[in-house]
Amino acid sequence: MDTQAEHSTGSRIYVGPERDYFGAEYTDTFVEAVERGGGRVVDDPEQAEALVWLGSDNSELPTLLHSGVRWVQLPSAGVESLMEKGLIGTERVYTSAAGVYSETVAEHALALMLAGARRLHEAARARSWRTAGWCRLFAGSTIVILGAGGIGSALIRLLEPFGTRTLAVTSSCRNVAGATENYSAEQTAKLWPEGDFFVIAAPATQATEKMIGARELDAMQSHAWVVNVARGPLIDTDALVEALAEGRIGGAALDVTDPEPLPEGHPLWTEPRALITPHAANPPDALARALAGRIEENVARFEAGEELIAVVDVEAGY
Repeated sequence: MDTQAEHSTGSRIYVGPERDYFGAEYTDTFVEAVERGGGRVVDDPEQAEALVWLGSDNSELPTLLHSGVRWVQLPSAGVESLMEKGLIGTERVYTSAAGVYSETVAEHALALMLAGARRLHEAARARSWRTAGWCRLFAGSTIVILGAGGIGSALIRLLEPFGTRTLAVTSSCRNVAGATENYSAEQTAKLWPEGDFFVIAAPATQATEKMIGARELDAMQSHAWVVNVARGPLIDTDALVEALAEGRIGGAALDVTDPEPLPEGHPLWTEPRALITPHAANPPDALARALAGRIEENVARFEAGEELIAVVDVEAGY
């Protein structure tokens, strides 16, 4: 792949590896985004001042970092795996893709909620005609959004036509545009009996690990659904399996699981109250286009010496 930019000005930026997070067919999309932002793409990472990291094997990342690299753009919104392995430090700036995929993930979350309310996963598996007690109305439901950042805010906009009561939970209890009510993470305990749907869109940190466990599931209404579009470890999987098997909640719609991928033979595969999608909230084409836009904007900011978007807070873990 010839990635050398025609122009000679602009910071030297390495894009790769070609065996990337998305598939090599999208590499040129990101190269063009760097060039539109005013950067100069180089083939040799030793010459780079910045790195657009696309690797699916993060263990390779340290081999490309040298003292001249001042900034690394990461491809995913979640950076917990890099943090856990000590691959992100304070010696240079790292930016995540936080906020890039908000619209597509929010759309998927809405689809999961609608499918759960109308029990489409059960209807699709049915082999006899049954009409009584099949589903419930979604409009007017109480939706609790746990982590109302980019994804949560986008979801709130999508929920407007349904007349839902939307309870937004953030770490700082900030006022989220469009939310009916706003709560801090410390106030979440009072919300478990309130929600018809709980959408998990929080970052994966030590503070959010297993934020929904046996106690939280027990406090929910018997028809409540848990929808996870964030990270699998935010739910205690064993507690969820037990709650579903005993019919203590209405269901769970999971685009992410713990473990992931969900192994063959896992009880969630055959649980009638579970709806599972294989981490598919971001279609590859939409994902690549969205990330390319962020790369272009951050490169332009890097060239201008301006603050970059979605700088990783090493202490906070995201």
